[in-house]
Amino acid sequence: MNKDQPAPAQSFFKKLIKRFFYTPINSKDGLLCALKEAEQSHIIDSHSRNIIEGTLQLENMEVRDVMVPKSKMVTIDHNASTKDLLDIMIKSAHSRFPIIDSKNHKIQGIILAKDLLNYLAGDKRHEFNDKEYLRSSILVPESKTLGALLRDFQQKKSHMAIVMDEYGEIAGLVTLEDVLEQIVGEIEDEHDLEEDNIIDFGDGRYLLKANTPIEEFNEFFKVTLTTGNVDTVAGFVISGFTKLPEQMDEISLQGFDFKILKTDSRRIHLLEVSLHNHIKTA
Repeated sequence: MNKDQPAPAQSFFKKLIKRFFYTPINSKDGLLCALKEAEQSHIIDSHSRNIIEGTLQLENMEVRDVMVPKSKMVTIDHNASTKDLLDIMIKSAHSRFPIIDSKNHKIQGIILAKDLLNYLAGDKRHEFNDKEYLRSSILVPESKTLGALLRDFQQKKSHMAIVMDEYGEIAGLVTLEDVLEQIVGEIEDEHDLEEDNIIDFGDGRYLLKANTPIEEFNEFFKVTLTTGNVDTVAGFVISGFTKLPEQMDEISLQGFDFKILKTDSRRIHLLEVSLHNHIKTA
């Protein structure tokens, strides 16, 4: 185009709109609205939008919201024999195992399954000594945000952290996969099919997959919820809000307190449930 020719009217109006009508994004809600508009304009797809929204949610979620509670942890005693180590690793199918001193209930470190496999592939003239393979464990408080935890995992090149309560006791564990699932959604393998939909944290709180059937919820809590035509806990909660709730929204329904832990623009993924007016124990 000749530089002396006037710019097309369309380009002129685009510049005019950008010059006088552009509003900077200065809040999280504004950013979420911009992401929605970007998806509607086909600038990004729904998967990309969900990943960005999931990343933003990390700073609002705490380790206690996604950790594996102590009652569900698979630990190995520091005096366990090679055979016991192998049996536990095969049965659980995990790749990392906290080694615990059974006398004082303290974590000594983390053992990787691949270290035992390397030993078994060798000459095996000596008993496997887990102390030679112990890796240091990251200790984090329940209140640590998932965003900060992810940065710890990156800096310390670790995939697992031990969660400590306010009294310095073991409360559970959290893995890199637990954090990444809040960004990209459920990361399932053949072993995840055996996991429970409802996990008891032991302090009156329960971690609940939102797609848990109402029938399973009723059976677990020994109740009979009045749910109308909905089949899942997610549908039950949404009907209580009368709209799709946002992360950390809370509602009390039929004797239970529900808190939204993980959601995106289309569905609820994860909930925290407790009995209404339940006083948490230390």
